[in-house]
Amino acid sequence: MYNSKSLKAEEFISHQEILSTLDYAEKNKYNKILIDEILNKAKNRKGLSHREASVLLACELEDKNAEIYALAEQIKKDSYGNRIVLFAPLYLSNYCVNGCVYCPYHAKNKHIIRKKMTQEEVQKEVIALQDMGHKRLAIEAGEDPVHNPIEYILECINTIYAIKHKNGAIRRVNVNIAATTVENYQKLHQAGIGTYILFQETYHKQSYEQLHPNGPKHDYNWHTEAMDRAMQGGIDDVGLGVLFGLEMYKYEFAGLLMHAEHLEAVHGVGPHTISVPRIRAADDIDPSSFNNGIDDDTFAKIVACIRIAVPYTGMIVSTRESQACRERVLHLGISQISGGSKTSVGGYAEPEPKEQNSAQFDVCDTRTLDEVINWLMKMGYIPSFCTACYREGRTGDRFMELCKSKQIQNCCHPNALMTLKEYLVDYASPETKNIGMELIKKELSNIPKEKVREIVIDRLNKIEKGERDFRF
Repeated sequence: MYNSKSLKAEEFISHQEILSTLDYAEKNKYNKILIDEILNKAKNRKGLSHREASVLLACELEDKNAEIYALAEQIKKDSYGNRIVLFAPLYLSNYCVNGCVYCPYHAKNKHIIRKKMTQEEVQKEVIALQDMGHKRLAIEAGEDPVHNPIEYILECINTIYAIKHKNGAIRRVNVNIAATTVENYQKLHQAGIGTYILFQETYHKQSYEQLHPNGPKHDYNWHTEAMDRAMQGGIDDVGLGVLFGLEMYKYEFAGLLMHAEHLEAVHGVGPHTISVPRIRAADDIDPSSFNNGIDDDTFAKIVACIRIAVPYTGMIVSTRESQACRERVLHLGISQISGGSKTSVGGYAEPEPKEQNSAQFDVCDTRTLDEVINWLMKMGYIPSFCTACYREGRTGDRFMELCKSKQIQNCCHPNALMTLKEYLVDYASPETKNIGMELIKKELSNIPKEKVREIVIDRLNKIEKGERDFRF
């Protein structure tokens, strides 16, 4: 039976409990009374259990599905307002010793170009990202103890934080690298990282082992228990995710929520973010060779149900998805997106030649960051580059308490406006700047406290004159 207090992966992600949950959900997918009870509970914004949320995901009552979508949208607005945080991935190296069958970086792929950036190359890439307007990066690297040891990752982090170019600065580095030791997580924490992100890929142990036939990632328990070690190492913001398409989506959904429940039960804080990537085409990867792909309607339902089940968590969708798909799920729960992304090793400072393809997957949304920001604002969203919470210590349980009480908007809304103003003054195209300035004027009226509004107006004026990097 499911045991939230255990640190053993096969206990807190119980295969039998997931199967029992899916059976329960299937039997109740037309149970209007139960579904109403679950929806009424969800309206309290306290979240749902994996079993309750699985019933909503399985629901096939058209009117109740409409209620699910409406509730997800309202919870998103209540918790995160109309802000959308922007970031970009930065791939440091695609050397990898694992055999993951869904990733072109797998060790047996002999024709993909292998690259590892020098610190000078990292510097050039970061300056290019700063010149786009980015303030937040997610660094990525394959697992290779020879080419990509923890010392290399730490050196890259130090390089990134040290680069100040014109008005540009990377204020937050999130890290997406392979599962490692408590000692190495302590080193990452001391380096000042933001969120540690690690996708489970699949929670189905048998499938996991088949999909990872060799390499250190083959060890299901070592990988699944990584977040516990990260938190033991002092990292209190962690990001979960599965790669939808590898296994049955309802199984993954239940496992993902059980993992979130485990983290909150044991460590007092759930996942800071949940990502929802779908498998995409890559160098030698054909998504159609996997039998569990999901369509856009199912994808939207998953996003909505995660938002309802875990109302406090940030939700991320990357440029794996098309503009149309991203627009749809923004309304249902997504609070962070990437923009102007490259999934190759490098490629921001200079385009990568086609014959040197080092990309992890094909990007569906190829628009520039300025085009993405313009698009967001035309839909009424505030693009945000804010990182103040992490620099002011509002992380882990402190962030969660602010988010659960809806007080986080008192910090995030003003900061979103100030960081948007920085972008508009420093990097935006004329059209984007005009749209943004009007949006800021409109949004100032949504700051309820007059004193706070006055402070924000003063800082917006200072930004216009060249001052930067306020923390609210």
